[in-house]
Amino acid sequence: MIRMPQEILSVAVWEPVPEMEAASLETVRELISILAAKGYSRDLLYRDPESHYVLLRHWKSEEARRAAQEDADAQRCWAKLAHEIQILKVYEKLEVVPLEASKVP
Repeated sequence: MIRMPQEILSVAVWEPVPEMEAASLETVRELISILAAKGYSRDLLYRDPESHYVLLRHWKSEEARRAAQEDADAQRCWAKLAHEIQILKVYEKLEVVPLEASKVP
């Protein structure tokens, strides 16, 4: 049986540093574009009423996540973001919880 790589869900909750919201959103858009173009992930970005941003990142696989962490273009964006946002919470890897009664641990 051929096993397909399993996607990995990561979640980051952040807020922009004061006066950096526009710049941070530009950097996030650039990062998302780079990761998508290179086939590493697909992302969704949300904002709550308190201006906290929630980024849902579906990594294509563990290998794709590792490759992205070593990618110079992605590293450049992450370095810029370090000066533009304050990270509130990160979930590096979330696991699916089966909802069917027969599969619940």
